[in-house]
Amino acid sequence: MTSDQSSISKAQRLRLLLATRTVAVPGACNALTALQIEQAGYEAVYVSGAAVSAARGLPDIGLISLAEMAAEAGTIARAVAIPTLVDADTGYGPPSAVMEAVRAFEQAGVAGMQIEDQDAAKKCGHLSGKRLIPVEEMVAKIAAAVDARRNRDFVIVARTDARSVEGLEAAIQRARAYVEAGADVLFPEALLSAEEFGSFSTEMRKGAISVPLIANMTEFGKTPYLSVGEFDALGYRAVLFPVSTLRVAARAVEKLLMEMKFFGSQRNWLDHMMTRQELYDLLRYEPDGEPMRRSYEPSATRTTRSQGAGSS
Repeated sequence: MTSDQSSISKAQRLRLLLATRTVAVPGACNALTALQIEQAGYEAVYVSGAAVSAARGLPDIGLISLAEMAAEAGTIARAVAIPTLVDADTGYGPPSAVMEAVRAFEQAGVAGMQIEDQDAAKKCGHLSGKRLIPVEEMVAKIAAAVDARRNRDFVIVARTDARSVEGLEAAIQRARAYVEAGADVLFPEALLSAEEFGSFSTEMRKGAISVPLIANMTEFGKTPYLSVGEFDALGYRAVLFPVSTLRVAARAVEKLLMEMKFFGSQRNWLDHMMTRQELYDLLRYEPDGEPMRRSYEPSATRTTRSQGAGSS
């Protein structure tokens, strides 16, 4: 992080990123993964509702409460210097609940929050059978989010799932209404082709809508695999990879467990593991020295967990 970056808030940095170039934003379901994302040189991290739910053994159907998501997102945001964008699903209820969510995520240190226009009984955006709330209800939620934020730089992202329910034109019309309500960023979910992404972007420009656009490059969904460069050419400023890290980690754990069950040892997997020292380096931990404080952590004294440590 440069000295110029350290002088502005994370919300300001997220806005600056989205205003200047197209960035890849991997998802993290915990602080350790966020540290790896930062270490790899990414400039922002995404906290996906699907990934956090899966990490807790739950499907992505809105079972994670606001308190739980704010706590998880806050832990992630405090672990890294880069800005964090959080998936707030449908906003946890009516406009009053959306206002509460904005304040909770602001207090947690998150740089921005995404809400979607699905019904409360939500599904993954790339599944069939989704239901939408009326445009007017989503507009009220966005307006409430804008009114609730104490930091004017806190980013409000409006996601529309209309493409797979009402069609592309409806998604475009909804997006226009969401910007009029005050959304800072637009996120058209589950578009079906590069042409559709291009058409959406073109229609926004025709309507004199200049807010940044986000694309979701999830795996095994409705959207074809496009690169960050291709999304850039189509007019998008951020490309989310919400569950990629979790999917790879889950598969690696599955393979390791099968190996240990069959051979009774993990020796053949040592080359695939982060070493003890590499893990300590990632955690900024020096076993023989004083605990290292990150320069961007809150100044309040933090309790160390040096006592009662288990096996490592």
